[in-house]
Amino acid sequence: MSAHFEELGWRQTPIGEISLRRRFDPTVRMDVYEVKLGDEYLMSSLFTVAERELSRLGLARTPGERLDVLVGGLGLGYTAREALADPRIRTLTVIEYSDAVIDWHRRDLLPDTAGLAADERVELVCADFFAAAAGSVGFDPAHPGRVYDALLLDIDHSPRHVLHGPNAAFYTREGLRAAANHLVDGGTFAMWSDDAPDEQFCAILESVFVDVQAQRIVFGNPLTRGQSSATIYLATRSHSVRGTGDDQALCD
Repeated sequence: MSAHFEELGWRQTPIGEISLRRRFDPTVRMDVYEVKLGDEYLMSSLFTVAERELSRLGLARTPGERLDVLVGGLGLGYTAREALADPRIRTLTVIEYSDAVIDWHRRDLLPDTAGLAADERVELVCADFFAAAAGSVGFDPAHPGRVYDALLLDIDHSPRHVLHGPNAAFYTREGLRAAANHLVDGGTFAMWSDDAPDEQFCAILESVFVDVQAQRIVFGNPLTRGQSSATIYLATRSHSVRGTGDDQALCD
């Protein structure tokens, strides 16, 4: 049995102190890795189903044989790791706000996703995802205007529960339109949310994208011995057709 608690890393950031800790959980009798921002829990290695489903569902609807994929938010690395399981991945660019989080992965502090940073397909970029999404240069300053086959986003808790106030602008029609410009025609936008499907957010998505879905992901919670859930939003970029909000059955 390992030590019951160990702080593996921490760093002060403009939005608060971010930390990585490992603790032995007697309920599940295993080491659990957790990331906190100040006193707020961001993610845990106990709950990774929805993060992995974000990649699986997002890439399942993405056409093409050699995919360039963008991930917003590195975290514990489960979304990126699941994406790499798709043999079509040519490049995987991960945008992470905190250089501390990138450092944790380069040092392989997280056993489940060890080796992620060393994968030749992966580029870990320390940047503000939301600022890059809103800008014309985009996510690759060396190639302004570069577009991607899929954008997989897992940063804020939900469109209504953001980690940093300015992030809220992304979840508007204008913010999502700017993000869509970084996708190829037919490319996929997929996003994780800790809340139940949000009809208002679905309507905003449908004003920008087509084939919008909000899929509820249910998974076992070993701490409560019950079930928990999250939502994966899925949408497709199209130049020729824009959602009008009439497709009510797509987002339920």
